Amino acid sequence: MLPSSFSSMQTEAIAAFSSFSLPFLPLLKPQIYNAVPFSGVTVKHFTLQPLSSSSSPSKDIWRRPKTTTFFRSKTPQSPTFLDHSVDMEDLLTSISKTENEKDLFALLSPYKTRQLSIRFMVSLLSRETDWQRSLALLDWINEEALYSPSLFAYNVVIRNVLKAKQWAVAHGLFEEMREKGLTPDRFTYSTLITYFGKEGMFDLALSWLQKMENDGVSGDLVLFSNLIELSRKLRDYSKAISTFNKLKRSGIVPDLVCYNSMINVFGKAKLFREARLLIKEMRDVGVIPDTISYSTVLSMFVENSKFVEALSVFAEMNEVKCPLDLTTCNIMIDVYGQLDMAREADRLFWSMRKMGIEPNVVSYNTLLKVYGEAELFGEAIHLFRLMQRKDIEQNVVTYNTMIKIYGKSLEHEKANNLVQEMQNRGIEPNAITYSTLISIWGKAGKLDRAAMLFQKLRSSGIEIDQVLYQTMIVAYERAGLVAHAKRLLHELKQPDNLPRDTAITILARAGRIEEATWVFRQACDSGEVKDISVFGLMIDLYSRNKKHANVIEVFEKMRSAGYFPDSNVIALVLNAYGKLREFDKAEALYMEMQEEGCVFPAEVHFQMLSLYGARKDFKTIEALFGKLDSDPNINKKELHLVVASIYERANRLNDASQIMNRMSQRGILKS
Repeated sequence: MLPSSFSSMQTEAIAAFSSFSLPFLPLLKPQIYNAVPFSGVTVKHFTLQPLSSSSSPSKDIWRRPKTTTFFRSKTPQSPTFLDHSVDMEDLLTSISKTENEKDLFALLSPYKTRQLSIRFMVSLLSRETDWQRSLALLDWINEEALYSPSLFAYNVVIRNVLKAKQWAVAHGLFEEMREKGLTPDRFTYSTLITYFGKEGMFDLALSWLQKMENDGVSGDLVLFSNLIELSRKLRDYSKAISTFNKLKRSGIVPDLVCYNSMINVFGKAKLFREARLLIKEMRDVGVIPDTISYSTVLSMFVENSKFVEALSVFAEMNEVKCPLDLTTCNIMIDVYGQLDMAREADRLFWSMRKMGIEPNVVSYNTLLKVYGEAELFGEAIHLFRLMQRKDIEQNVVTYNTMIKIYGKSLEHEKANNLVQEMQNRGIEPNAITYSTLISIWGKAGKLDRAAMLFQKLRSSGIEIDQVLYQTMIVAYERAGLVAHAKRLLHELKQPDNLPRDTAITILARAGRIEEATWVFRQACDSGEVKDISVFGLMIDLYSRNKKHANVIEVFEKMRSAGYFPDSNVIALVLNAYGKLREFDKAEALYMEMQEEGCVFPAEVHFQMLSLYGARKDFKTIEALFGKLDSDPNINKKELHLVVASIYERANRLNDASQIMNRMSQRGILKS
């Protein structure tokens, strides 16, 4: 039975969405029936005809031939509808059993004089799951019962045919609406744009947007947000940004979800400054950034190895008292580890429960990795066993991390025993497990153990990936067993002269430092490194693993080969010089690159300021600070905070206080 109250069909549903929102009508709760498809029936009331000259001559759409004359019966429509006397469920079940248009029309013939309200008929349409029956119902409404054309009915049927991916039919229904004197509304366009965009037909989705604008139908926040999200999923970040700007030009204020989506877009497009500025813009328009806003910015910086910037964002997050969540804590534990701040990572991890955040396996695994890279082996082993005592979930990543830690601490047998332990606990080792173990045996000079394990893997049928092959190849080559290495290359279906660049790339991306180093040095000595990206990969690999001297080694080889570094490489090299306390070399590189026309991001300048601070060269700090303060491309708040922290670390508290007062006077602190 039809409910006594029925919401307007045209009302758009504006809801918060995680990926994107589909416009929908607030109809009755849908019910799925086992519909029998119309046997041997085509959509005969549509024929394919070219568009009129006013439209694109190259595009065909489904259009109804103008053979039917629509007229209204002179018999007055009954003022009393039978809606409450008809069981909609029974009627839908009967409709689902019809196999052609004739059957359906016969079934509905008792209501031919419009005893049922158009509201009832639209509800019936909305619950019909077969798009062909949906069209036949619309035909009956228009041609048999001669109801006045209903925008609501067309909107529902357009949605039904789009769900079935009947794109041409949707085009035809749209044109038919116009022929009947109906004006497509916001819901019509929103449905068309969303479904075409969702299917990846972005150009067609945008063409519907153009039609909507030509008709003077204004878009709303949901529509623009859907377009932004669809662009993001298609990795068309320029279109997402263009749509966002169009939304704001339309006078629509983005909501929190839209802003967070755009922060992600700017991050993926590597427009870091624009992403940071969105946080300020949100506050300016009264949209308070939430935990997701900040964690998205944090993720953006971490994915691009900008750990100092991530630290700055986290400091701001704490300053404005934005609550932390599990994702934020996990990200920051990793950031602290990358910045050699193991104690801060440790402190954050153990304070999570006080904040009401329960650490998960990712939290534990990340801290294990931090302990291992800081060579805090005792703490790592304690944490690993604590997880077991407290029945905290452990997975293959947990064991792989511990196996690597045992390898670094030269406890080879313990690393080997962990493989047996994880198998006993039902955790299957993966290619990373085995390549780590083979690497450990190879570095320990126990090639027989490495070879035995490799042969065992091959005979067991375990899939051996390129990293595992390359690890074993390097083990053979380092032992002088070139013939064995060549044999493995053949098995890998690679030529004997596999480019060293390829091998280095595979090993570096897999984090295999020792093997990548060996192949890289061999390749450099023989002049085989031909790709600048290989140098960048090695510098990044060494920087992530705190091998600062190796960063400088690769950089010098890079310059000797005549390659010009990008700003990311320069930032990593400056950091390495700072860690090695070679401040003069850092300054010389900074000056040289500027003279050669290299444009630095703000982070490189901030890093140089920090190096001057470590050298206690405050005169140079003041000069560079003044220069950067007049640069419109530099974030003034971050600049002042960096300089203030340098003075604070040097115990020049008066200078630090003056910087903070200057920020307050200029209104920078609130920006």
